[in-house]
Amino acid sequence: MTTWVDLESYQPVAVKMLQHSITRQRIAHAYLFHGPPGTGKQEASLLFAMRYFCEHIDESTAEPCHQCHSCKRIKSGNHPDLHWIEPDGQSIKKDQIEYLQKEFTYTGLESNQKVYVIMQAEKMTVNAANRLLKFLEEPSRETVAILITDHAGRMLDTIVSRCQRVQFHTLSNLHLYNQLVEKGLTESTASLFAAMKIDVDQAVKWNEDDWFAEARKIVIQLMDRVMNSNEEGYLYLHQVYLKHFKGRDALEFGLELLLIWFQDIVSFHLDKQGSIVLIDQKERLEQYHYVVSLSEAKTLIYEILNTKRKLAQNVHPTLAMEYLILQLQR
Repeated sequence: MTTWVDLESYQPVAVKMLQHSITRQRIAHAYLFHGPPGTGKQEASLLFAMRYFCEHIDESTAEPCHQCHSCKRIKSGNHPDLHWIEPDGQSIKKDQIEYLQKEFTYTGLESNQKVYVIMQAEKMTVNAANRLLKFLEEPSRETVAILITDHAGRMLDTIVSRCQRVQFHTLSNLHLYNQLVEKGLTESTASLFAAMKIDVDQAVKWNEDDWFAEARKIVIQLMDRVMNSNEEGYLYLHQVYLKHFKGRDALEFGLELLLIWFQDIVSFHLDKQGSIVLIDQKERLEQYHYVVSLSEAKTLIYEILNTKRKLAQNVHPTLAMEYLILQLQR
């Protein structure tokens, strides 16, 4: 589990701000943790919650004890007074916030305190955001909300203005890579997750998930087929790819893998092999960079980014992916 000391090594300003609010007992009723993916926002929210509920508080430090019953329950994801809200499908809906409001009225099961963490807060519908304002406008002394977003500019100004903003700055790929290797990830997996700006804790979980390993394998097999410039890529899309990458979030992940693939081909063309992310696929990439010109690789990167925009605009996923495969095979 990450500590404040760990987090401070790459987010000193954000950590100092949170530590001061804790040790000086000036905890706000609502925080907005904002910044690019993979910058420690989720780790910070867990540490904050652990310290908030910790049973062995040392007033001189913001560090939780990590050993008490409450700390251990938060680590295992089983604390009854720590609530996580995430998008249901493509958005956080009004009924999810109404459920939170109902919970606000209850006394905490193990204390009078409660913490609510809203992930991808920018994905609240307008109705959901307006419902949340009720809590933010009438805060309870024992309740803290933490809103986490990669895109603060997409949130309602009325919500942002009622939160204490804590900005998390972009990390270098090398910093993330070193952290992930220290956590036991292979160099190839650490390189990929670092390029995708995945939070360390999330990366560790994905590394243990068979779905991720299969996802990498499927993308490689798809590329083998589309490079043949025949119908194999289209068939593989329907027979295998779309069955694995179900839902827009999964498709988004698959597109990120495809994007990195072609960015690596561009790196080969520019003789920047030190920048290659898919280090375990160097031989394949070298082979394909003779097949795909630099100009074509740049065009295909544009097509992948365009497919991501289509998904964000609710274009039917199958249609968007079919069009992309046709572009990759031409």
